[in-house]
Amino acid sequence: MSVELSTEAMKRLRQLQPGGRGIFTSDLSVNEFLLVRQAGFRPLGLVLGVSIYHVGTQFRRWNANQELDVLSQAMYHARELAMTRMQAEAEVLGADGIVGVRLKVELKEWGTHVAEFSAVGTAVKAEDGGNWRNHAGKPFTSDLSGQDFWTLLQAGYAPSGMVMGTCVYHVAHQTLGAVIGNLGRNAELPEFTQGLYTARELAMERMQAEAAALESEGIVGVQLLQHNHSWSGHVTEFFAVGTAVRPIRDDHTIPAPQLVLGLDS
Repeated sequence: MSVELSTEAMKRLRQLQPGGRGIFTSDLSVNEFLLVRQAGFRPLGLVLGVSIYHVGTQFRRWNANQELDVLSQAMYHARELAMTRMQAEAEVLGADGIVGVRLKVELKEWGTHVAEFSAVGTAVKAEDGGNWRNHAGKPFTSDLSGQDFWTLLQAGYAPSGMVMGTCVYHVAHQTLGAVIGNLGRNAELPEFTQGLYTARELAMERMQAEAAALESEGIVGVQLLQHNHSWSGHVTEFFAVGTAVRPIRDDHTIPAPQLVLGLDS
């Protein structure tokens, strides 16, 4: 889809383009910056995407486990908007990819259910002039550290893109009889167990579907996070995110570990 960037963003990005008057910006650490350069990529500048989103309300049954589809779609769509705008900035710079991506959700005080979704990373350009974009023809995105990015390339793999899946789930309340029956004794709560298990599986399944759409071989650096945001105690979000990877050569030589001696006392 077409993404329109603000006037201020375009002014900053024009300065970062070749021949511009600006200097590159990056959220990489010194070690990460040097390893990305050694891997054959030149940082172009910091790129970001933001979406201020109102998350809707959905009614749920008090005593039933169920996914809250309206909330799941809202949390996914808001993150996707932020990611798409970040990629659009990378496109303006002519980048091949974005490394060190950080996704963040921050609740605002402007109103109930209003949150800021942001995506920030460093746009990079391959110095060998090769085609490093993903199957969709977009700059790749990766939340790997600079060290992991270097190691991945050395082993014959390249990132295709960050993939994610989300599920907002309502876990059923216990009946009064169940609460009384469990007083003073150890007992598994099967409704709670099954509800949380199902929610995690849905998030993982959706993340894997995104990786399959990018024709990737697998997903590395997966994080499975749980957020309650501002919802009730029985509503929670499971968010799965990782970097989908693809092979770039047949032989996958793993770099030998190197001995590192600490100099601190």
